Amino acid sequence: MIQTIRHRSFFISPQNKLSGNQPLQDDNEIISQKQLYISCILLISSLGIVVLLAKLLSKDVEHIVVSVGAPKSLVGIIIAGIVLLPEGLTAFRAAKSDEIQTSLNLAFGSALASLGLSIPAIAIISVITGIRMTLGIDIKSTILLGLSLFIITVSLATGRTNIMQGIVLIAIFLIYLFITIVP
Repeated sequence: MIQTIRHRSFFISPQNKLSGNQPLQDDNEIISQKQLYISCILLISSLGIVVLLAKLLSKDVEHIVVSVGAPKSLVGIIIAGIVLLPEGLTAFRAAKSDEIQTSLNLAFGSALASLGLSIPAIAIISVITGIRMTLGIDIKSTILLGLSLFIITVSLATGRTNIMQGIVLIAIFLIYLFITIVP
């Protein structure tokens, strides 16, 4: 709501503000069925490759985590961070270049894609391969997740967000990291 209605001018790039043009959008572009199927196949295969690479990398990360004496649940957080790292760095560079809309889209899109696509993909691959999948969420993490969902629901239900809600969500995330490392 903030990006598209109330404070839309904050999210338009400076070049478009100077020229008076709106951001480029190809609403009239229609893709063919062939392009759609090819894109879906490439998306699914790329996601499968990322999941398999994360599985291969997880053994080394687990060895490092265990040798440091940290709990094994930290492995999932590190792997998620590695998966989100390329988009996160690109979002950071876009923000540094004063491309706020691009930065937000990259950051939110990669986080949602990681959660919305990776977990179902991992579940499907675990069923196909017969490997048991454990999400590794205990009661403390469940409570923090519920609290986060409540804060997000309050933000989205009113259509207004403020910095306090963002700080609360960051604090919940930091608490989650702390209780994961120091159970």
